[in-house]
Amino acid sequence: MKWNKLGKLFDFQAINQDLLTHASNPLAIHFENDVFRIFFSSRNKDNKSSVGYVDIDIFTKEIKSISDTIFKYGDIDSFYSHGVSIGNMYSIGKKDYILFMGWQIRDGGHWIGDIGRLLLKNKKYLSLSPKNEILTWKGDGNSISLSYPWVMFENGIYKMWYGTAESWSSDNGEMTTVFKYATSIDGENWDKKGLAIPFELGEAQAFSRPTVIKIDGIYKMWFSYRRGDGTKYRIGYAYSQDGIDWIREKNSGIDVSNEGWDSEMICYPFVFSHKGETYMLYNGNDYGKSGFGLAILENK
Repeated sequence: MKWNKLGKLFDFQAINQDLLTHASNPLAIHFENDVFRIFFSSRNKDNKSSVGYVDIDIFTKEIKSISDTIFKYGDIDSFYSHGVSIGNMYSIGKKDYILFMGWQIRDGGHWIGDIGRLLLKNKKYLSLSPKNEILTWKGDGNSISLSYPWVMFENGIYKMWYGTAESWSSDNGEMTTVFKYATSIDGENWDKKGLAIPFELGEAQAFSRPTVIKIDGIYKMWFSYRRGDGTKYRIGYAYSQDGIDWIREKNSGIDVSNEGWDSEMICYPFVFSHKGETYMLYNGNDYGKSGFGLAILENK
């Protein structure tokens, strides 16, 4: 398995005061022909994140349009008061939803996250639905925060993989995060099933932003992680026969470049298919401050 990098797809420049820096957590939705509407989370001067999108031809890299702010971080009492980091889109009937991690900081403490949901209308307009989080860390065993969700609908069941922080600092000073699994019959009410991928100190911890597809009947997941040795984010890989029990491999098929915009860090993958090929959007240095790139899966 090898990902062939196709270069930077979107070179981010400031759009407005909400979308001032970064194009993080890219999420691709097919728009027309070879053009995809790619949603992303961007930051203001206080690092609070909101959502915008760019319409771009993934073959020619031609930008068709760039949006203004389409969804903004919430008020100070909301669960997304300090930002919105998007996951993926799923549908319930004729309604499309985008899940997100809502950031909040209370009384000068550490940030925490919960999982919320946005209603997407006409592939353009976003609104909070429901008003409160759909999944929270509270009362969930050792959890102290939740992070980026991914949902897949299969055989009448909605399946969610999401990050759960268990500690802000371990023996090597790095936070510890695991991936957990939940299911739903209606896409609204979720039954937490427990651990999917554990952390491994010094090898893979501080997980974030899973992206899951099936190839030849096998579940394949790419995700961000840090080792705890000072190395910045890398993209990891795991596979599963049933989506419940996962095997994590050390080789994800993609790594940092020798130089340039993704030479220090690669993170926040989003995997999708188009015209029989499998592609990955991903961020580079500084969590996507300069935009996002595209890679193609050469060996499935």
